[in-house]
Amino acid sequence: MKRSVFLLLIAPGILLLTIFLFYPLVVTLAPTFSNNGPSLARYLAFFSDSYYLAVFFRTVWIAVVATLVCMILGVPTAYFISRRRRSKSFLMALSIFPLLTNPVVRAFAWINILGRNGVLNSLLLSWGWITTPLTLLYTDFSILIGTIYLFLPLMIVTLVGSMDTIEEEVTEAAESLGASRLVTFFKVVLPLSLPGIVVGSVLVFTGAITAYSTPNLLGGNKNMLLATLIYQRAMSLADWTSAGVIAFVMIVMTVVTVMVMQKVSRRLDRR
Repeated sequence: MKRSVFLLLIAPGILLLTIFLFYPLVVTLAPTFSNNGPSLARYLAFFSDSYYLAVFFRTVWIAVVATLVCMILGVPTAYFISRRRRSKSFLMALSIFPLLTNPVVRAFAWINILGRNGVLNSLLLSWGWITTPLTLLYTDFSILIGTIYLFLPLMIVTLVGSMDTIEEEVTEAAESLGASRLVTFFKVVLPLSLPGIVVGSVLVFTGAITAYSTPNLLGGNKNMLLATLIYQRAMSLADWTSAGVIAFVMIVMTVVTVMVMQKVSRRLDRR
């Protein structure tokens, strides 16, 4: 294909991205670098404010823990699904099914489960394990549970695609040499699945950082993350400049995460 034809084909897409994505982004972020002239004062103020720092570290902490938990739960689940021949399609459908439900609906389901009069507290009270209802809702714990439930299917689907490329003859050869199934999993399957784990971790981590509806509904105003803080500054306080600062911090975090994970993935591929 000639270069001129290729440029002509991609020109409409580039034009749409420029008008509806890059231009609004530049307009929103440009004031954050100005304070009577070019300045980083607003970003220095952001990282000097104890409240902003608390929200920042809470967001990173929840994203990291959610990624690790999704990895721990997703790897064995994906391996189990990838090795099923007859029931693989059914198990994949069950894994993907939560993605077909609106995140707001899923968050309200967790509100009914974790609330003071919810399912979990009712069961614990009826069993006599507690005497008063636990405060589970509107906490970091509830945000973490909702985030894990939100992004675990992405991790599973990504890992299933990666583990499908591992031929059964490889694991059978390891077992024929005396390795148990557990040893085969950790010595053969897990190393070969590392590229998929990296991709899944990127999806979960970046998604957890930018998620809005789940942290907003399960965390409330007292346990804000960066996404909910942006909404508060922009829509409630009409402080678009502060919202732009937070948005740029999130963009940098996402880009850095993707770049680091890409380097890790390339090294693993070479190995």
